[in-house]
Amino acid sequence: MTLEQVLATVDHTALSPTATEADILALCDEARCYRTASVCIPPSYVATATAYLHGDIPVCTVIGFPTGYMTTAVKCAETKAALDDGADEIDMVVNLGWVKDGKYDEVLNEIRAVKEVCGSHILKVIIETCLLTEEEKIRLCDVVSRSGADFIKTSTGFSTGGATLADIDLFRTHVHSGVRIKAAGGIRSLADARAFLEHGAHRLGTSSVIRAVKAGETL
Repeated sequence: MTLEQVLATVDHTALSPTATEADILALCDEARCYRTASVCIPPSYVATATAYLHGDIPVCTVIGFPTGYMTTAVKCAETKAALDDGADEIDMVVNLGWVKDGKYDEVLNEIRAVKEVCGSHILKVIIETCLLTEEEKIRLCDVVSRSGADFIKTSTGFSTGGATLADIDLFRTHVHSGVRIKAAGGIRSLADARAFLEHGAHRLGTSSVIRAVKAGETL
């Protein structure tokens, strides 16, 4: 596995609530330089990043973030607005209260509604693994697989924990064929990135890997 191959899986991320336009443009410059999979940014900066990048790097944004408890109508409206502003990929948070209630049909219908708005654009579904039981994670692997979403994603990075290798192993065992896996939250180094990819992740959500490369880390 080469450095270029690792970087090509990175959704280079800046989702701090205090991220400024200058921060977003710097992130875009780094993504261009290191040829990352995308930039993952707040919805309010999607139009700015889209105009700045001119299609060089895909723009990803977050929906229902970070709690997931917005209504389905709001998530769909957020998604449409982001796509209208030029977003290429959408990372949405599931309704975790519905998960705890066992309302998996509602969760499924919401993901399908957002995917319908997305159309051919990539949809990643964040299930916030640190807040779930193993049984809930397994059920959500099935729900996300049946929803038409493109990826299942571990974490927002804003809750009590991030991605674990055990969760990637669980995803790999339980998602249906064709559903890809994104690990996010707590990926701090190239060694972390490589480990998650070796365990079966296809994308990495991280703000730290480019910083590690710039600091001289090697695989």
